Amino acid sequence: MRHAFSETLSGLRRNTGMTLAVVVTMWVSLSLFGAGFLAAQQVSLLKGEWYDKIEISIFLCTPAFSTGNCDGQDTTDEQRAELLRAIESNPEVERVYYESKASAYAQFKEAFAGTPLEESLTEDKMQDSYRVKLNDPQKYQGLKSQVESMAGVQHFQDLHEYLDPIFRWLSALQWGTIGLSVLLLLAAALQISNTIRMATFTRGKEIGIMRLVGASNFYIMIPFLLESLVAALAGAALAVGTLWLAWWLVIERNAQATLKVFQWIGRSETAYASLAVGLVAIVLSVIPTLVSARRYLRV
Repeated sequence: MRHAFSETLSGLRRNTGMTLAVVVTMWVSLSLFGAGFLAAQQVSLLKGEWYDKIEISIFLCTPAFSTGNCDGQDTTDEQRAELLRAIESNPEVERVYYESKASAYAQFKEAFAGTPLEESLTEDKMQDSYRVKLNDPQKYQGLKSQVESMAGVQHFQDLHEYLDPIFRWLSALQWGTIGLSVLLLLAAALQISNTIRMATFTRGKEIGIMRLVGASNFYIMIPFLLESLVAALAGAALAVGTLWLAWWLVIERNAQATLKVFQWIGRSETAYASLAVGLVAIVLSVIPTLVSARRYLRV
């Protein structure tokens, strides 16, 4: 193995420019791949917390709202009970969540803590509501026609009208990032293949001698494998560092502090993304090297 390591270091020195190009390309492409991986996990968390939990909101009356079936007064306990019985008896409904004014106000305070909006509302100005999960998210018209005209109901809201565009944009951003990273990873693979081709030309005499003395195919290929692996792992290390820095700056220091109502990706999700980046880097370095080595070395 001493000879293999020596040849690897020698090859890295001879092809410094190409090696740096591979490292930078791998860095950028793996960073984008990791960002797409993190985006996928974030979308999954948000869907699990909001999209799959709450589908319909039925807001009740308060003195601040006179629209709908409100008369300028709070919804009475009798009206709440009648509304709850109607919701629970509807075959379209899977589960009902009640959110009181206090709970809505606590979530508002948590979401906008430290901002000018924090003191803009008081608890008495909040609306209590029923949050309804449906058996089939597409079938809500029956529930809507049943409760929309009931006394004490201010507004019937289908949250998918607001959530669907958000998740469509998030998914588009996620797949766009992954798609761009795939193109750059392909460029990195081509660069690795080109680097191996150049290395075989510069070491043609040495390779010929090794063949004459009976060196095995694997023994001849080891230095080339190590060269590409070093370049790929260097790019992966930079990409992992970029992901952790981006997570710390964007998520931990800003998003988690200002938008506490949402669940954000944490260290475990970033660690999974880092592991995926490392595995992709290894595969991307080994496969093109083996293919190129068999082609150009003819071993």
